[in-house]
Amino acid sequence: MASTLSQLQFGQLRGLRAKLLRRYDHRPLVSCLSGLYGCWWRRHERRCTRPGDCCCNKLEGVSVALLVVTFCLTLVFLYFWGQAKNDYNDFDWFNFGNLGFWFPWSVVLLVIAAVFFTYVTALMLLAVCLLSEGQKLYLHWSHKIGILVSLTFSIVATAVLSDLWSKEWTTLLLSFQVTAPYLHVGGVLLMTALAWPIALHFFRMSCSVRRGLILGVYLSILSALYLVPLGLYSPCIKEDGTLGPAPALIGHRGAPMLAPENTVMSFEKAVEAGSEGLETDVTISVDGVPFLMHDHTLRRTTNIRQVFPNRTDTPAAMFTWAELEGLNAGAWFLSHNPFGTAGSLGADDRLQAAEQTVCSLQAFLQLAARTDKRVIFDLYRPPRGHPYRDTWIQRTLDVVQNESSIHSSQVLWLPSDLRALVQDIDPELQQTSGSRLPLEELQSNHIVTLNLHYSSMSTELTSEYAAANITTNLYVISQPWLFSLAWCAGVQSVTTNAPQLLSSMSSPLFLMSPDEYNLMWILSDLVSLVLIFIIFIFHWWRERRLAFCSSSKITLDNGTYSKFRTDLHLPVSSSGFPISCLPVHSVSRQTQLPVLLCSSTRSAQEQSPSVLPVCHHLNSGNQVLQ
Repeated sequence: MASTLSQLQFGQLRGLRAKLLRRYDHRPLVSCLSGLYGCWWRRHERRCTRPGDCCCNKLEGVSVALLVVTFCLTLVFLYFWGQAKNDYNDFDWFNFGNLGFWFPWSVVLLVIAAVFFTYVTALMLLAVCLLSEGQKLYLHWSHKIGILVSLTFSIVATAVLSDLWSKEWTTLLLSFQVTAPYLHVGGVLLMTALAWPIALHFFRMSCSVRRGLILGVYLSILSALYLVPLGLYSPCIKEDGTLGPAPALIGHRGAPMLAPENTVMSFEKAVEAGSEGLETDVTISVDGVPFLMHDHTLRRTTNIRQVFPNRTDTPAAMFTWAELEGLNAGAWFLSHNPFGTAGSLGADDRLQAAEQTVCSLQAFLQLAARTDKRVIFDLYRPPRGHPYRDTWIQRTLDVVQNESSIHSSQVLWLPSDLRALVQDIDPELQQTSGSRLPLEELQSNHIVTLNLHYSSMSTELTSEYAAANITTNLYVISQPWLFSLAWCAGVQSVTTNAPQLLSSMSSPLFLMSPDEYNLMWILSDLVSLVLIFIIFIFHWWRERRLAFCSSSKITLDNGTYSKFRTDLHLPVSSSGFPISCLPVHSVSRQTQLPVLLCSSTRSAQEQSPSVLPVCHHLNSGNQVLQ
């Protein structure tokens, strides 16, 4: 009984071994892959690699290399532009200023980049699948043109944006502090999956130079990927209990996603969304009334073209307050929909937005005083010939002190002009600097707040300034991942276009202790290494056994059978070996030698009637060849 059970288990192991050595011919799948990749839809057009062959010729090798380069560049550009979403609004208005009309260029560019990346990724997947099936690669000429177009787009778009918007590369580097741990795991998974086709073709190649080159490149990339976490820094990898409070929110021109910017409605929406401060831009009309306007002209945010068609390029400061009050400052928001959020407004909000007018500094300060909010604003000096060109500071201070009920301590005074004079006139104003100056200079100018672009984010500097009782405000942060990074860096406040979004965050998107992170990347690396080792060992063993299967001679009772593929005219699979070539280590009663049995399939007999059918049958330990 025990002997029978042992024989049964031994037979099952032999059967499993036979299945592992069998080359499966997935003809429908291979036909589909070949058709999509190289337009080879007919069976006779498919080509498979034989032992010792390379996966493609030199020309196709160049095409594959170009495909890999294009995949990498399109991925980099798509990631770069995807992470630049925080500044899409600035990009679109920059184009508006140059072209004279509004169009969501940022979204269009993102869609184009996504389409090219998807196309190139599909070709990469097809190539990997064909290699895994042991097929030779042949890329159709139309795909080669598509790859060149994708590559050209990625290079040109990256070069142009780098020239016009080089600061976005800083945004890209900042994003790695949040996404790098997940990108590392994704990269490890990708390299682990690629181990299968690479190992398959590595052990089938006869050229040692090609084998060394493929293995060297693969192991170099894999090693670098394994060691990347050692050089990673993120403020969001910190010990439990060391995370500070969330940064306070300052509405950038109010809540410009919910209402027209720099209008009373926009600031009211910002207050409702939980903003603790309000930010705006101030200029002075020709008759001395400070009002809110970011641009130097009125083209973008008013109906100046309809009311004063001959003055569309006139500086905003050269209009009287009566003329400014007569302009509509809200209809453009509904027609242009700059953030893609106007459609979410209710009927009442849309009606209110359409009726917004230019807001004065006095009305803005009164709203802040009524809601007990801090304010910060840029103050533009009027152009030459303006009656208040030399007294714009005093006129603005007059409105703050005498024409509004806001307390001076609520005002973060940002203008650097005549700072000493302003400090003498109203010492309770919160002096704010827009430049990262040495600590001694900041203290000598009585600076209590730094207002910096988010690209200046630094945990060390923020801590250094905080130790000197100087808070840090970063602008403009509207994406949750950037807000998470500022939160982890200890920033005290941020200026945002999306207070309604950031106020709902209860914790950073990414927060992990050093021990948890080390466990994550070490475990992922170890699992990947073990799987890759197993894959290479499997292919080494499999190719050796298949080579033995192809060249072995079979000795039976009274004769020698060799070269089964030639002498018996067995059908050949796409892998170059006889179909159903199975090593069966059963023991012949006379020879006591391991034998190899090859059987033809029904499809093979149908294709070639002259094929001698050979099958194996076990009967009481005897091996019978029919």
